[in-house]
Amino acid sequence: MFSKIKLTHGDGGIHTNELIQDVFVKYYGEGSSNSINDAFVFSVNPQKLAYTTDSFVVRPLFFKGGDIGKLSICGTINDLTTAGATPLYISASFIIEEGFDMESLCDIAKSMGEVCRQTGVKIVTGDTKVVEKGNADGLFINTSGIGIVSPHYSPFRVEPDDEIIITGTIAEHGTAILLDRYELNIETDMVSDCRPLNNLIPLLNEDLIYIKLMKDPTRGGLATILNEISNHAEFNIELDESRIPITQQVRAINEMLGIDPLYLACEGRMVLIVKKGFGDQVIQRLKQTPIYADAQIIGRFTSNTQGMVYMQTEIGGKRIIPALEHQTIPRIC
Repeated sequence: MFSKIKLTHGDGGIHTNELIQDVFVKYYGEGSSNSINDAFVFSVNPQKLAYTTDSFVVRPLFFKGGDIGKLSICGTINDLTTAGATPLYISASFIIEEGFDMESLCDIAKSMGEVCRQTGVKIVTGDTKVVEKGNADGLFINTSGIGIVSPHYSPFRVEPDDEIIITGTIAEHGTAILLDRYELNIETDMVSDCRPLNNLIPLLNEDLIYIKLMKDPTRGGLATILNEISNHAEFNIELDESRIPITQQVRAINEMLGIDPLYLACEGRMVLIVKKGFGDQVIQRLKQTPIYADAQIIGRFTSNTQGMVYMQTEIGGKRIIPALEHQTIPRIC
């Protein structure tokens, strides 16, 4: 274990998982580990509820397609969605640096309210702290959320040949942050994919019984999330490179910069693990809604048990896809 915290401890990859296991799970005690889920599910008869929390430290605070406020509400809603829950209530706490621009704060609060009105979720409690100039880099937001879990969703064990779906094109949030942060002189109309995904639950409805797991590929991107799932399931994952949806803009920008888009965050996509034989049925249901028009079956689980992710490339080879070990872009969400 490192003697000091490094930036890589917050990127969602290998070092983040080591930090969670070696410090938090170790000292919080039994019951603190929540497997790979983004929300904790518990029963309050006769309902099952999901509860989650998250902190947002993105830089820059405003980016193409959103801002830290929109990101915080969408991120919390999406974490509840991974548990099969319809989000109900959110808390929002602010740590604000002295001297922060009041107009910017109003814009951020406005965007949070707009997502809430769009989704029917309510911000019902929160807290505000102001710290001395130089101690918060502008603004940090912490949220918690609670929702009701669908009776149709009950995760169960992954098996060989179960199918892997991504609900849309990848890496748009990470690429948008990269462009805005470093003011790269690249002409593009690309924006972050930041959006709430709570409509997945009523859309899939009874087809949720075929969904074994849901995860949103945020920090560490698609590659890191799939490694987490593979390790948890104890089966290898085989991906088909030709089926991974990615826009030409994202592909070209990242090729030019030497960055692998598989490791860049998505903030409006979901990975679905579907019972073998039901992937096409789920895809047909997803494509009834325009925001899921690019949903694809991108791979499957194999019978091998190393917990490895590899990809069949478009030129006919195989490429191992490891979890994120070295930070790509810090402060992305």
